[in-house]
Amino acid sequence: MTKMARCTFSALIAVAISGNVAIAQAVPTGADTTMSDEPPVHDTGIFIHGLLDQFEGRTSGRSDFRWDGQAWLGTDYNKLWLKSEGVVHGDGSVADGRDELLYDRPITTYFNLQAGLRSDLDSKRPRHWAAFGIQGLAPLFFDLEATGYVSDQGHFAGRVQASYDLLITQRLILQPEAELNIYSKADPARDIGAGIADIDTGLRLRYEISRKFAPYIGVAYEGKFGQTANFARNAGDSTSDVRFVFGIRSWF
Repeated sequence: MTKMARCTFSALIAVAISGNVAIAQAVPTGADTTMSDEPPVHDTGIFIHGLLDQFEGRTSGRSDFRWDGQAWLGTDYNKLWLKSEGVVHGDGSVADGRDELLYDRPITTYFNLQAGLRSDLDSKRPRHWAAFGIQGLAPLFFDLEATGYVSDQGHFAGRVQASYDLLITQRLILQPEAELNIYSKADPARDIGAGIADIDTGLRLRYEISRKFAPYIGVAYEGKFGQTANFARNAGDSTSDVRFVFGIRSWF
């Protein structure tokens, strides 16, 4: 190695050593030297969502109006849910009123645990319940709600509701839906019998003018069973009805 080459090589080594020393002096001991350009995870923001699933008229022999909706407010992990449904008869009376206020938290990827209060508020004697259940997506992507209740009178009840969206096109959607109610004891003040009390099923075809607004038409079946059917007969009501329905579905 020539004298000039040895001088050049020595100069490069000196520059490298001095650079490493400068970097070591600039970074405090114990500091995290890793760098990341990824944004922080926004999982603590507060959001709100509402769904008016059924807002419909029902006709066949008599005309009724039915609503069924729910909304939540909260974060990805903790939410406060409000659910409401009921029927307004042609004479102005309200039946099957149900309002729930629930705390909600995820327990699996697809299901949330819910607990809170339910009040049956309509034209009949009100009832109040403690509520505990789950809500989410069952296998094959069925929307499922299953809730148990304990009333202020010591009665037990259960409610199961399921629906499925079948896409015919990107905007034309067929939705089968069913709701089943079960009670442990009879409640004559509300015309409810023990056992399987009633079922409400429907098949609705909606067209999404926008993703947040969709008119629909369909058919619904309302059935009452056991003691509940006896209460209906005594009141002069039908125990089995097939109704034509038309309404709107909306969310925000």
